[in-house]
Amino acid sequence: MRAAHARWRRRRPLRTRLALACTAAVAVVALGISAAAFSVVRYELNHQLDQHLTQQATLVQQQHRDQGPQVVYGECNYLAAPACAQIVPADPTKTANEPYLLPVTPATRQVAARQRPGYFTDLTIGGHPARMLTTPMTAAPPGTRQAVQVALRSDSVEEGVRQAGALMAAVAAGGVLLAALLGLTVARTSLAPVTRLTRTAERIAATRDAGLRIDLPPGRREDELTRLADSFNTMLGELEQSVAAQRRLVADASHELRTPLTALRTNAELLSRADRLTDSQRERAASALRRQLREVTGMVNDLIELARDEEPQPLLEQVALAPLVEHCVDTARGHWPAVAFTLDTLDTLDTLDAPAAERTVAGVPARLARLLSNLLDNAAKFSPPGGTVEVRLTRLELTVRDHGPGIAPEDLPYVFDRFYRASAARALPGSGLGLAMARQIAQAHGATLTAEAAEGGGALFRLRLPA
Repeated sequence: MRAAHARWRRRRPLRTRLALACTAAVAVVALGISAAAFSVVRYELNHQLDQHLTQQATLVQQQHRDQGPQVVYGECNYLAAPACAQIVPADPTKTANEPYLLPVTPATRQVAARQRPGYFTDLTIGGHPARMLTTPMTAAPPGTRQAVQVALRSDSVEEGVRQAGALMAAVAAGGVLLAALLGLTVARTSLAPVTRLTRTAERIAATRDAGLRIDLPPGRREDELTRLADSFNTMLGELEQSVAAQRRLVADASHELRTPLTALRTNAELLSRADRLTDSQRERAASALRRQLREVTGMVNDLIELARDEEPQPLLEQVALAPLVEHCVDTARGHWPAVAFTLDTLDTLDTLDAPAAERTVAGVPARLARLLSNLLDNAAKFSPPGGTVEVRLTRLELTVRDHGPGIAPEDLPYVFDRFYRASAARALPGSGLGLAMARQIAQAHGATLTAEAAEGGGALFRLRLPA
């Protein structure tokens, strides 16, 4: 039974469960208030009847203090007071002037003999409900032990209790109904953002359109559900940007790969007719094929590295930056013989402080070397023949500065985007992935890579090292 109830509860919508919870809470309060009010009304009606009986008993004692056992008032079938009253002695041998109309029990004799206190009794007289008070007669002459019994019909009291019960039941039923309506209203109003969120998520799942948003009415309250909807809209915006970036990456990669693949196919078809070519033509075609294969292979490897977007943690080690920078600069000199590279190394301590010479960074040596190589290749590519690329390492940062045309202000925000190439760079070799990969490697190592225009012309790339 409990398992079935749990399954039913799990299958109900959140709005239904919230409405039931609100209804149950308000219904319990309404029922509790109605029950408490009914108890108070019943107590007050019975208390008033008991007070009336007490007053009647006092009146009988005052009017018949010197008289013996007798029936004082014998009309028990009337609602008017006093209805019934009699004086009962403690001695059973003493009799009244006429038969008693109210029941006389051993308890009545004990009250008359002062052996027990007075008490109230519910009984039936002549087919009508009544309430009787039995109390000692304190106003009797000395040595006389008697009890006074007074009874009144309780029809009006019971009728009042029944009416109060019916009224409280109607109030409780109305409270439960109102609680159900309020519960549904509260659940529907409170969960409206969640409903819109669910519908939007379902539409996105069905249409795969990340441009959808949750409609939030103007002037809304800033509550938890509204903040949830805002956060969901923000997440959808990020998702839309991610999907757009992914599509743009695929489109750009397809565009960038189309040209070298076309050239590869052309050279491959040319080499397939090698018997018609001279030795020099075959050598040029083979060289072009190898160069294009390297370009395509490098671009594919760069795309794989960019898609990984993280560094392998087990390969992290403490890397000394000064020797790594020197090695990368020496390698760049071999690749770009027409460009002069200058480096502040340990041999020129006036430009490189001793702490920088001993600086280490936790990272992957090959990835850090790739970062530096990309920066150096980019600076050399934009440097004129005979130009100089200045590399400087301090304790806090590494800078690479060239003396080329620099970066236009409109291109500066996009230099680290994948496949982005400024108009001045479209005639130069490259795929537009080098700087994007450099920034990704820097971020993975806790560093910050920025670009700016250098004073006097050229571009300056600044790699701020982690503290």
